[in-house]
Amino acid sequence: MNKRQEEQPIVIVIDDDDLVREAVCDLLRSIGLPTKPFASVPEFLKWKLPEGPSCLVLDVRLPGLSGLDFQSELNKSNIQIPIVFMTGHGDIPMTVRALKGGAVDFLPKPFRDQDMLDAVQAAIERDRTRRHSATSTLKLRSAFDSLTSREQEIMGFVTAGLMNKQIASEIGVSEVTVKFHRGNLMRKMGAKSVAELVRMAEALGIRRTAK
Repeated sequence: MNKRQEEQPIVIVIDDDDLVREAVCDLLRSIGLPTKPFASVPEFLKWKLPEGPSCLVLDVRLPGLSGLDFQSELNKSNIQIPIVFMTGHGDIPMTVRALKGGAVDFLPKPFRDQDMLDAVQAAIERDRTRRHSATSTLKLRSAFDSLTSREQEIMGFVTAGLMNKQIASEIGVSEVTVKFHRGNLMRKMGAKSVAELVRMAEALGIRRTAK
């Protein structure tokens, strides 16, 4: 699959009411958003999740596993797909549970078309941002893994705020050797400054406390 195809968003719509399901799909298609309709969660689970940005428009009341229970299952499995709930039988506890579970919105039926469109576009943008962040972190991790063990060690000290002379003393090498390794690791990480290297270390969860 090429990059352009991967970036194409898709909206998954799960509702056991044929008329509602098709109406939501028609609405989303009217602004150029591709949709994939399902009548139930088991039907959806037979389908492979999309590789590009996506979101789930999910009815709360479904045959078998409810929408809220399905949200809980997705969270337990660390499947991070943004959800827009819709329901004809909502109440405050349901809304609170859905939003605490990470839902983008909770729309009572009948909802305004614009409310659904706004919620879906916000959900897709959230997923696009998450995917971009995950890709960036993977690239950072790959760059960090390309460092030698000595370079990784020195990166820890540099991002903790130690000067070359202090690092040399800590690990028992010359200051010239530290400068050499430091230059290599900055190049491999693609960091143009110590501040940028510190941000990279934070993103990777690398923390060393300076003595």
